[in-house]
Amino acid sequence: MLEATLRERARNLLTGSSRSDVPPFMVMDVMAAAARIEAAGGHVIHMEVGQPAAAAPKAAIAAAHRALEQGRIDYTSALGIPTLRQRIARHYRDTYRCSVDAGRIVITTGSSGAFILAFLAMFEPGDRVAVTVPGYPPYRHILTALGCEPVLIETSSETRHALTGEALLAAHQSTPLKGVLVGSPANPTGTMMSREALSGLISAAESAGIRFISDEIYHGLDYAFPAVTAAELSADALVINSFSKYFCMTGWRVGWMVVPEPLVRPIERLQQNLSISVPTLSQIAAEAAFDGKPEMEEVKRAYLENRRILIEGLPRAGLTKFLPADGAFYLYADVSDFTSDSLAFAGQMLEKAHVAATPGVDFDPIHGRQFIRFSYARSAQEMREAVERIACWLK
Repeated sequence: MLEATLRERARNLLTGSSRSDVPPFMVMDVMAAAARIEAAGGHVIHMEVGQPAAAAPKAAIAAAHRALEQGRIDYTSALGIPTLRQRIARHYRDTYRCSVDAGRIVITTGSSGAFILAFLAMFEPGDRVAVTVPGYPPYRHILTALGCEPVLIETSSETRHALTGEALLAAHQSTPLKGVLVGSPANPTGTMMSREALSGLISAAESAGIRFISDEIYHGLDYAFPAVTAAELSADALVINSFSKYFCMTGWRVGWMVVPEPLVRPIERLQQNLSISVPTLSQIAAEAAFDGKPEMEEVKRAYLENRRILIEGLPRAGLTKFLPADGAFYLYADVSDFTSDSLAFAGQMLEKAHVAATPGVDFDPIHGRQFIRFSYARSAQEMREAVERIACWLK
């Protein structure tokens, strides 16, 4: 009896906390299923993960080699290497004609680390934070894990799937919000907010006392019109960006934030305690990555070709309805003519056609069962082959 009681107590000690009970990031599960097919000898075309096929800029890799040859790789300041922060400030001047003080720039462990730091610095447990659907799943999952309440606001084709000030204020009037997070270019839709739309949303948020976070991780990958940074429109907005997408440095895990001045020290204290500093080697490579922009523009031109292949090819395969692919490297396709269960559809497409894509339920728990997200970050040849495989499978 005593032994059974001790075993039961031991099991309870190993039970996950309630805050860890968040949904999986489904794209990772799709990747794992694709890996099993590949381990058995199958050839899968990967359109599930938002990961560039290209390598990091040559200048970034060379800088990392030089740093390793020198031997020591030490801690850096919790806010990041000063020269990297200054280089990012210069990037805002060169790209957006926007003056950002390097003292407001914080280097983070990818954008994921930035979300954690931002949410911890800006919100208390129980605070309600608006996010759009469809939208990047970890927004709401990280908020939930930190004890906040994500408030889902649906977007529509009438606003090109951008959140409007009117919709934000309506949600706020229903039950007060403490914050809002938007991304442009957006994941999974690839849609973008115009300057007027973003400016109007920021003004509406600030007039109501709602803190504003702008996810700009796909900046640089804009096709319909130039992306606008929230840093240009408000000194009170918190901006998150990363070297992962435009600079093809996903595994280096390095990003940054532009932080309202009063939050710099609180975020510094959090970073000191949570991670001490971002990996030094990654920061060194990131600073050099800016010298590789011509190389990255070539990669961007390849995405444009991939985008064309899908926009022209998927309708011939039977997938005729998808959202405007303004930026990023995603196409969000309506598959309701074929299924009412995008999760099952994605599983069958992987099994039968060996094309991996992500079901919309990962991004939208309300209407996601009728959508599939395709990433076009790989080669043009793979995009052509994917279209052919999907067409054969759907016939």
